[in-house]
Amino acid sequence: MGPAIGQSLPIAVGVLISPMPIVAVVLMLVSARARANGFAFLLGWIVGIAALGTIVLLVAGAATPAAGGPPAWASVVKILLGVLLLLLAVTQWRGRPRAGTTPATPRWMTAIDAFTPVKAFGLAVLLGAVNPKNLLLVVSGAAAIAAATSQTGEQLGALAVFVVVASLGVAAPLVIYLSMGERAATLLDGLKTWMTRNNAVIMAVLLVVLGAKMVGDGIAAL
Repeated sequence: MGPAIGQSLPIAVGVLISPMPIVAVVLMLVSARARANGFAFLLGWIVGIAALGTIVLLVAGAATPAAGGPPAWASVVKILLGVLLLLLAVTQWRGRPRAGTTPATPRWMTAIDAFTPVKAFGLAVLLGAVNPKNLLLVVSGAAAIAAATSQTGEQLGALAVFVVVASLGVAAPLVIYLSMGERAATLLDGLKTWMTRNNAVIMAVLLVVLGAKMVGDGIAAL
């Protein structure tokens, strides 16, 4: 299980520091239903990532022979996913706000104040498993696990570690809120502002690093 965790851990860290989900949970923690929405968002995030990762492992398992090491197609998939991450990094960089301009606020952020726990859960699933940036990262992480081991128990254990690490980013604001109460408002607002302003740059750098790693690993395994 160690190699599977090692291969997927850097990608999990990339998911962990994705700015938009963190901004979303911060906005929920300053809304009327802060506690309920915060927990619902965290649960939805975990469920979305775990479900997508499991689907990838099932598909990979069905396509992988029972005997022998990882097939050549697994390396090709890693290379393709890495290239997609690099292309997405270019898109993020080119779309970054120029100096002196304020990033546009997505429409869904302005509606968070009126969210119910059900909507918070659904938004977390969308951001964690459907949003293209996160979808590529989670699929890449699960693909790395599938390529590292064919043992079901080891795959599920590595996926569990991946989900936990990937969820630390959205869990941190909730922990801050629960431990600091109203005093957390200033800290969380500063975090939200910084991450919103630097979202494109953060994601571009992350995607370049992770994309290059995926391509390199795929080439080395061929």
